[in-house]
Amino acid sequence: MYQRTSDAFHRRMRVAVVTLMLSTGLGQAMASDDDVAKGKALYETTCGGCHSVDEDRIGPHHRDIVGRPVASAPGFDYSTALKMLGGTWTPERLDEWLSGTQKMAPGSKMYLELDDPHQRQLIIAFLESVSMKAPAKGTVDTHGP
Repeated sequence: MYQRTSDAFHRRMRVAVVTLMLSTGLGQAMASDDDVAKGKALYETTCGGCHSVDEDRIGPHHRDIVGRPVASAPGFDYSTALKMLGGTWTPERLDEWLSGTQKMAPGSKMYLELDDPHQRQLIIAFLESVSMKAPAKGTVDTHGP
């Protein structure tokens, strides 16, 4: 009897976890290698004139941008508009940024409006591939400062 109850409990928990993952977007598959490759090509043609993954150019480097605080690449001289934006670069925030930099941070040094949402998602897939994974929402650093 105990085993049957335990099995039923675990079955219900699995359903609940899958439902939660799907409803919050956590169940979405990671970007395919093909999407990352297409995103890299778009990044190089759309962003590469001013940005690089590992070196600051006209704009800051993008290694580990996903999960990084806005305007925080060491040694880069950010505009006041971007410094005042605050927050963290998430895939959703990068999508908003790439759809219109001046709409999001008027007065920033960057001028880009990438209208195609699929192209933005491909670029973001590439940026995620060159970024360390950010901690999950709701996690707490128990190690202190």
